[in-house]
Amino acid sequence: MLAIAAKQPLINEEIREKQVRVIGPDNEQMGIMSSDDAMQKAVDADLDLVLIAPQGNPPVCRIMDYGKYRFEQAKKEKEAMKNQKQSELKEVRMFLNIEANDFNRKVSQAVKFLQNGDKVKVKIRFKRARELSHMNLGEDLMKRFMEAASEFGAADKPSVLEGKNFTAVLVPKAAPAAKKAKPKTEEARDKDKEEKAE
Repeated sequence: MLAIAAKQPLINEEIREKQVRVIGPDNEQMGIMSSDDAMQKAVDADLDLVLIAPQGNPPVCRIMDYGKYRFEQAKKEKEAMKNQKQSELKEVRMFLNIEANDFNRKVSQAVKFLQNGDKVKVKIRFKRARELSHMNLGEDLMKRFMEAASEFGAADKPSVLEGKNFTAVLVPKAAPAAKKAKPKTEEARDKDKEEKAE
């Protein structure tokens, strides 16, 4: 099955109307004239004659640089597509007894997702039923994670317990493009605390 391209307006010799209303290169009304006269005015201005409103009575043509117009249209469409990026929901999983290095790696992973404009679901898994009785440890771990990634994302809503999982969703913050700092590792935060204590 062939894809149908977006319909392009008729330009220059493709315009077969007897009479057209002409708009000049500076958006000035040039009046109603024959297609041949309108084409001659476009040639004299070293521009193109473009049929912009074929349903008009008479149809409306504009004298313009069609190549430049198409380039600007393509640029606008590309910009619109870029702004329509759909954010995905990425997931970062941890266990309650996670090591510092693994914790830092998980934070870096989440920050990377957030910088890419994606939401991040942070999931702390309680392996055993007895771990559920230490819910405060899960809350502390989640709080540490949120603080570590706070420069790039914020919690969408409060953390919740879903079965054996303690979850929260981080949404990206609109950070200034110039400032792209790395997230603080757990060791760096501990060092800051020690310096403040002294």
